[in-house]
Amino acid sequence: QVQLVESGGGLVQPGGSLRLSCAASGFSSDDYVIGWFRQAPGKEREGVSCISNSDGITYYADPVKGRFTISRDNHKNTVYLQMDSLKPEDTATYYCHLRGQREYWGQGTQVTVSS
Repeated sequence: QVQLVESGGGLVQPGGSLRLSCAASGFSSDDYVIGWFRQAPGKEREGVSCISNSDGITYYADPVKGRFTISRDNHKNTVYLQMDSLKPEDTATYYCHLRGQREYWGQGTQVTVSS
């Protein structure tokens, strides 16, 4: 059974940083894409960033380019999202997402950027 467990959310002031972690388990294939979506209240869920496990190619949504960095530790089966220069508009629930032959979602972790 595939499980994605997020951690690292919290409350931070504008301009601050947070690092999200997503620990994946129960997935045996090496061919997948893993990353992050977010959903703010009253808005649709949107893709933030992802990384291909097979070749390491990364993707960033325009609003986070230059501020967020995705990385992975294959030994720990964990993907990270380093979020710097956070803005109030980054406030959302962040979900870990894995897409192989099927899609899997984590439970989400709340990120609040506020003074």
